[in-house]
Amino acid sequence: MFEFVRTHTKLLQFVLVLLIFPSFVFFGIQGYSGFNDAGNATVAKVDGKAITKAEWDQAHQRQVERLRRQLPNIDVKLFDNPATRRETLDNLINERLLLAASHKQNLTVGDERLRRMFQEDPQFAGLRNPDGTLNQAIVQAQGMSSEMFVAQLRQEIAMQQVLRGVSQSGMAPAAVASSALDALFQRRSIAMQRFDAKNYAAKVTPTDAELEAYHKAHESEFSAPEQATIEYVVLDLDTLKKGITLGDKDLRDYYEQNKARYTAAEERRARHILIAADKDAKDDAKKKAKARAEGLLAEARKGPASFAELAKKNSDDSGSAPQGGDLDWSARGGMAAKALEDAVFALKPGEIGPVVETEFGYHVVKLEGTRGGQTKPFDAVKAEITDEVSKQQASKKWGEAAEQFTNTVYEQPESLQPVIDKLKVEKRTTTVLRRPAPGVTGALGSAKLLDAVFGNDNVRSGKNNTDAIEVGPNQLASAHVIKYQAARTLPLAEVRDRVRERVIAARAGELARKEGEARLAQLKAAPSGELPEKATVSRQERSAVPPQVIDAVLRADADKLPALVGVDLGDLGYVVARVDAVLPREAGDDAPVRQQYGQAWSSAETRAYLDALKARYKADIRAERVAAAASEPAR
Repeated sequence: MFEFVRTHTKLLQFVLVLLIFPSFVFFGIQGYSGFNDAGNATVAKVDGKAITKAEWDQAHQRQVERLRRQLPNIDVKLFDNPATRRETLDNLINERLLLAASHKQNLTVGDERLRRMFQEDPQFAGLRNPDGTLNQAIVQAQGMSSEMFVAQLRQEIAMQQVLRGVSQSGMAPAAVASSALDALFQRRSIAMQRFDAKNYAAKVTPTDAELEAYHKAHESEFSAPEQATIEYVVLDLDTLKKGITLGDKDLRDYYEQNKARYTAAEERRARHILIAADKDAKDDAKKKAKARAEGLLAEARKGPASFAELAKKNSDDSGSAPQGGDLDWSARGGMAAKALEDAVFALKPGEIGPVVETEFGYHVVKLEGTRGGQTKPFDAVKAEITDEVSKQQASKKWGEAAEQFTNTVYEQPESLQPVIDKLKVEKRTTTVLRRPAPGVTGALGSAKLLDAVFGNDNVRSGKNNTDAIEVGPNQLASAHVIKYQAARTLPLAEVRDRVRERVIAARAGELARKEGEARLAQLKAAPSGELPEKATVSRQERSAVPPQVIDAVLRADADKLPALVGVDLGDLGYVVARVDAVLPREAGDDAPVRQQYGQAWSSAETRAYLDALKARYKADIRAERVAAAASEPAR
């Protein structure tokens, strides 16, 4: 079929024109207009200027793309829901408010300030070249010219100025901050008695009627998600590698052609004595330096073991002289002076060579040792070569194999067997849900493949294969449904034990609550009655006391003590607690907490200021259109 399309391209283009053009003339204009009307629908207005649905969609797509770059493995569909889309609209409205305010308040950013901020602010470090200029490649990758970037940056800084006076000047009054911190860190001494539901479970014997009634009332809690049992195949480079047979001659030829890669670079360790002489020095000075080097050479050859001491006393190389002239291990190309390197690589271990002249002066050189330079034998690298050559040949075959895979699963959709026979791919069977399981990678972690399985009636019913889906670099997959099961409520027979556990837990919780409430009534009549458990609780300290109890006792009116509270923990039971004393918060460094409180205060003032801007610049949100559009996926 694809060969026919390639062969008759011009004919098909002519047929498409005949089919599409009249349809567009008679029906398309209205549809195109309707599409534009939907995109141009106003969802909000700020300062008399409309925010269209299309602008909202674009802003949401940009936000999702930012999240995709920050979290490459996250399923971006999680962010395409009414709540996050509405959040995007709110951010867009706030942006328009700040833009309007910056224009009305004549807030501008001069060129010099803009340049200084770009060069000094750490947040722009990734956009700067080493010389401090704008990295054009990064900006262009974001679809902007340098002029567009500068204009956008200037606008963003102007908008920041609108809020800076509020966000950076927030200050929580000391008395208010102290009162708030007292409430946050206050401790209370309590006594309590627990009525754990588990202690009442043995008293509960649910009847069949109770189990049926509970199951019917909680059907949504006993459901099985949509799932499918599938056969699937994956074409990747590893699959192609398995079909490649390499002869020993091919591998040996590759070894000989790339022998340098399997040879460890030879390194040499030398010592030297440098008698410095600048290359522009006068001839007399050079002759004097060379004569001194020749004298040290003769002395070194008389006593080679004293070379290090000679270097320490006489070498003008301040870097190596303290180490006895040691130049450490170095491979070809690793030394600053080529003439010195050539001399080192011409010596034998222990040999002292003739004086060498370089741009730094005159050197007396001794070779201490050599290492490396050995070539790994063929047998030692055969497996590595086999893998590498197979991978190269598989890469060459990928384009043709991918086309065969794509065509076969499409043209013979009733089964995966034809593509298995043709490309020797492995058939695998598994059961999958609509969403990829957390942490799963490869084909079964591909949302695109699962969407193809569950989103197409012909595939879901087992009639067709999915199309070839790209599930990774050089990785295609296709699936065929063997069995499909829609989301369903599980019958009581399948979940009877779970239902029974729930009913027992609920009834035991009721018994615990009844007894707890009776104990609470007794204590209200006699508040000083004994409670078995004592504790000191606060909001910031972890405790074995249930959080619902901590919240209840800290909310209790402490003006009249003791104060009694009863806390219903549902299926877990009931707790009776009495507040006996209010304790001061522990002494400590309040500065970090006060700073956080001040930041929260500034955030609250910032939100209030934005609300004031909404009133000033008449931010009008078309609630009905927003509610309808928020439920639609972004285009």
